[in-house]
Amino acid sequence: MKLDSVGILIYLKPLGERDSVAHIYTYDYGIIVGLLRGAQIAKKNKPLIGQVGTVSWVARLDSQLGTFHWEADRNLAAALMANRDALEYMNCAFCLIDALLPEREKYDALYEKTVILLVELAKGDSLETCYLNWEVSLLQELGYALDFSCCSGCGKKENLNYLSPKTGRAVCNNCAAPYINRLYKLPLTLSTTERFLEQVFNSQGGRLPMLRSFLIKKI
Repeated sequence: MKLDSVGILIYLKPLGERDSVAHIYTYDYGIIVGLLRGAQIAKKNKPLIGQVGTVSWVARLDSQLGTFHWEADRNLAAALMANRDALEYMNCAFCLIDALLPEREKYDALYEKTVILLVELAKGDSLETCYLNWEVSLLQELGYALDFSCCSGCGKKENLNYLSPKTGRAVCNNCAAPYINRLYKLPLTLSTTERFLEQVFNSQGGRLPMLRSFLIKKI
């Protein structure tokens, strides 16, 4: 069996003294897990987290770990090395992708948003806003599409200062009044998206990664 695509290297873990297990987020197949032979001892074309390139995954059986052939075109993380905050946002995004997306399910729209995120983080401007927008896209892919277009109760488009934790839709001041202690306050922040992410993890029987929790504490 062989799978070919383009992807982002989001996870590397040593296996023995030479090889590494890699998780590559691909455009065509979502996350693929496989073996990168010689990854730890490579001197040229060394695999690094944040690289974007072409990938082939080969295995005799679909259930096997399989082996990657990885050709990096560019390292989008290289431009982030001088900015610790940007690196933390990138690592947090990769951690959430790896934890929440099932293997070999296509999420091409989110893949493109992730590439855009890395490019925007490299610019060093409005890092939190760039990352927040990406998390909104992630939640949408996971079935938590946030809607700020009009009030979920009356349809008005003015005074939308609250967000329903159940529906993810905006609520105006008048409709929010009886339930104000149960609603999230707008504008949207990373604390708000964290609560939705916690719902996702709880539904999957997991816990929010410490890396994401640390991001809130830092802010």
